Amino acid sequence: MTALLKNGWVVVVKRDCPTCELVQPVLRKMMDFGTPLQVFSQDDPDFSDGIANVVDDRDLEQSFRLDIESVPTLIRRENGREAERTVGWHRDEWRGLTRIAELGEELPEFQPGCGSLSVEPGAVERLQARFGVVPFQSRQVPLLETEDPIEVAYDRGWSDGLPVVPPTDERILRMLKGTSRSWDEVIGKMPPNLMDCTVEKVAINAVMAGCRPEYLPVVLGALEAALVPQFTLHGLMATTWFSTPVIIVNGPIAKRIGMNFGLNALGQGNRANATIGRAVNLVLRNVGGAVPGGIDRSTLGAPSKYSFCFAEDESDESWTSLAESRGVSRGQSAVTLFQGEGVQGFADQRSRRAEELARSLALGLQAVAHPKIAQNANALLVLSPEHYAIFQESGWGRAEIHEHLMDALTRPGHELVQGAQGVAEGIDPSRANELVPKFWPQGLLIVRAGGPAGLFSAICGGWVAGRDPDELQPITRPISE
Repeated sequence: MTALLKNGWVVVVKRDCPTCELVQPVLRKMMDFGTPLQVFSQDDPDFSDGIANVVDDRDLEQSFRLDIESVPTLIRRENGREAERTVGWHRDEWRGLTRIAELGEELPEFQPGCGSLSVEPGAVERLQARFGVVPFQSRQVPLLETEDPIEVAYDRGWSDGLPVVPPTDERILRMLKGTSRSWDEVIGKMPPNLMDCTVEKVAINAVMAGCRPEYLPVVLGALEAALVPQFTLHGLMATTWFSTPVIIVNGPIAKRIGMNFGLNALGQGNRANATIGRAVNLVLRNVGGAVPGGIDRSTLGAPSKYSFCFAEDESDESWTSLAESRGVSRGQSAVTLFQGEGVQGFADQRSRRAEELARSLALGLQAVAHPKIAQNANALLVLSPEHYAIFQESGWGRAEIHEHLMDALTRPGHELVQGAQGVAEGIDPSRANELVPKFWPQGLLIVRAGGPAGLFSAICGGWVAGRDPDELQPITRPISE
C-alpha cells in the first residue's frame, strides 16, 4: 500500500465518473503550481497521462481507509492527518483547499460526483473483512485451498444435517448490520453448556442458517425468550421427548421481513420462517452444545427440530393476537416461544356452529401426549381461516374460544385415572372424583394462520414434562428492532 502524503493534497477518482474526468485539467493545474498532490484511481491506474503520481487503488484499500463515499474527493492533509475535504466539484471549495485563486475558471461552478466503488452493495463488508480490524472474538478456522467449507462444517459437527452457508467475515459483518446492538454484547449463558452467547455468535449461526440481516432481531428476540428461566431451555434440550422451541412472530416486523402466515405457514418454502427457526436451533447446537446423541437425548426427535417458526395472521383487526393476549401492546413486534413438537393435523368439515367446532377441537386436543394424561403438557392450537370464520360468525373472539375449549376439555377424573377403560396410563387414582382440565389455563395457546381454503387446523403438543405451570411456561418478549 502506498503511504499517504504527510502534507499536501490527496484526491480519489475513478475513470468511470464524468466529474472525475471534468477535474483532470484542475489536477494538472495543481501539479503545474507545484502542489504536493497524490491521486488514487479506483478503476484505472492510467487515469491521466498528464498527471504524475497516480496510484492504483483498484483493491480500494486507500478508498476504504479514507472513508470515501463519493468521487472525486479532495482531501488536504497536514502533519499526517486530514485537515479538511470536499466532495464532487465545487469551484470555491477546491480553490479554498488548494489556495489557487484561478483554479477551474473554465469549469462550471458546481457538478456532483459519483458513488465510490468502496461503498457499492457488498463492498463495505468485503473491505472491512479484508482491510479493517475485524473485532471478532470467535475462533477463526483457516481452510486450505483444497478444502470445501461446507464439508468442513459437516466434519466438525457444526451442521444440523443440512448444508450451511460458510460464515465468512464478510457475511458476518453484513449480518451484524441487521441490529444496532454491539457485536460483543452477551445475551446470556446458553445451556446446556452454559456458554456465553454473544450477538456475534448469534450472527455467525444466522449466516450459517441462511438468514438475511433483517431477520437478526427476531433470532435475537427468540433466543432471549428461550433464556428466560421459566422456558426451562436446559431441560427442553436434554429431554427424551420430541420437543423443540416453536417460534411465533407477531407485529409489523413479520410483514416487513416477509414471513409466512398464510398458505403452508407451518411448512417449507419461506426463507424467513425456515432460516429464523434454523438459526435458533443452530445456536442451541453450536453455542449451547445441544447435539443429538450427546446432551440432546430425544427418543425419536421430530422434523421441527430443524426449524419451526411462523407468523400469526393478524389481518382481522378484531382478533386479539397471541402477543397482545400475553401483554404486548398492539402494533409492537414480539416473539413467543412454545416448547412444542410436530404438527397433529385436525379435520372437521361438518361443524357449522361455534359450539360444535369447540367440542370437536377438544376431542383432537385430548390426544396431546395421551388422551388420559392431564395437566402434564401444554398445547398450541393453530386455527385456519375457515375454522376461525365459524367462530367469528358467532361473535366469538379469543376469550370465548379459549373458555369453551377449556370447558370441553374438562373431564371426570374417573375416566382418566390409571387403569380406567383398561388402559394403564392415566392420572393418579386419588383424582377419580375431580373434574380434571386437560391443560392449565395458561397452557393452551391459540393462534391464527393458514390458507383460505380447507376446514383443517393444526395442533402442536407441548413438552411432556409434568412441571408446575409456574416453572414451565411459554415465553413472549417484544422484539428490539
